[in-house]
Amino acid sequence: STPVNIVSLLTTWDNWDAADYLRIAQHGYEQRVDLAFFPLFPLLVSAISHVLGSWSYLLVGTLISNAALLGVLLLLYRLATDAFGETVAQRTLLYLCIFPTAFFFFAAYNESLYLLFALGTFLALQQRNWWLAGLLGLLATATRSIGILLVIPYLYAVWTERAHILASWRSALAALPPIILIPLGMALYGLYCWITVGDFLAFVHVQQHSGRYLAWPWQGILQAFVALFIIPQPFGSSNEAHLLLDLSATLGFILLVILGWRKQRMGYNLWMLFNIVYILLYPALDKPDILLSNQRFVLELFPAFMTLALLGIEKPNLHRTLVLIFPTLLAVLSIAFLMNRWVV
Repeated sequence: STPVNIVSLLTTWDNWDAADYLRIAQHGYEQRVDLAFFPLFPLLVSAISHVLGSWSYLLVGTLISNAALLGVLLLLYRLATDAFGETVAQRTLLYLCIFPTAFFFFAAYNESLYLLFALGTFLALQQRNWWLAGLLGLLATATRSIGILLVIPYLYAVWTERAHILASWRSALAALPPIILIPLGMALYGLYCWITVGDFLAFVHVQQHSGRYLAWPWQGILQAFVALFIIPQPFGSSNEAHLLLDLSATLGFILLVILGWRKQRMGYNLWMLFNIVYILLYPALDKPDILLSNQRFVLELFPAFMTLALLGIEKPNLHRTLVLIFPTLLAVLSIAFLMNRWVV
């Protein structure tokens, strides 16, 4: 038998955005288009690899992602157990881990780090630890721009506790100022962009390099339908597969938000609703795959996986279908990623 070359196996994960994050970690923001990548993940990689040496960037990035994933699983289990019990929590973790694009949690991407901070923010809000929620929200926003939407569940938590919060100046001082920390992560990065390239919103404007433009939320979905069903696509082509998977993920999670509306806590519902709108506001209108990366973005909608767990428990046939389809697609997409084929 041929022994596995561990180094070669690890280096095959240095593809696409992972390569960009590691290059930024090693050399900084060399090009304007690099500003699309928020700074906290590459900053952590750079800080640790600077100590270990130049050989370690990929290893450190991968370890950070996997350590964050462990934290994600622990926090998600806690939140799902609090909401629906241990059986649903176990099924939630299963569906998240076998989801077709879950391999991004392993790669040197910022997905697991962002989700760790987002989950931590929700847990802190649940415990009414306002300053911790604000701090974790800041870290989330410094990791991904979509972290700014954690303001929504924070405001909702304040609203539900308004009688207690407004009862004294001490409680108001404890609950209200920390919300400023959440947009501060984005504001600090915007300040960096303004100092370096003279554009506070450069991280938004460079999205056009990826073919993304501001549009109505339904525009990308409609254009994806047209591209998939009206404009002839070669049967079985890579682009047809991308369109089908991204459209399915987008519509599937919209459906999960609808189906879970009466089951989930309202803070979760509002946050997911705004997340989906946020994702749909910048479709890749200039690309063949209009809903570019939506298969990966939906990974962050953790309450939807709780809803899916509830449905899977209620409908055993759905569960059997998911445990057949999800790992199969996960294997196929993981292999494609390792072969440096564009996945999402």
